Amino acid sequence: MLGSSRVATMKQVVQQLWLEAKLNRVKVSQAAADLKQFCLQNAQHDPLLTGVSSSTNPFRHQKVCSFL
Repeated sequence: MLGSSRVATMKQVVQQLWLEAKLNRVKVSQAAADLKQFCLQNAQHDPLLTGVSSSTNPFRHQKVCSFL
């Protein structure tokens, strides 16, 4: 029983390795260049870089109106 479960486990490992070997790989330098290009193209739409206008910011501090 122990031997057959070990064989089944090893078959699963081999099958997973075959699947991973078939994946298309991208060089890190190419992935970094693509990521940099994407970031530069979309920088004007990034609120972390450009900020959010106070009129459209849902998290702005609400003004407190109090009567004395």
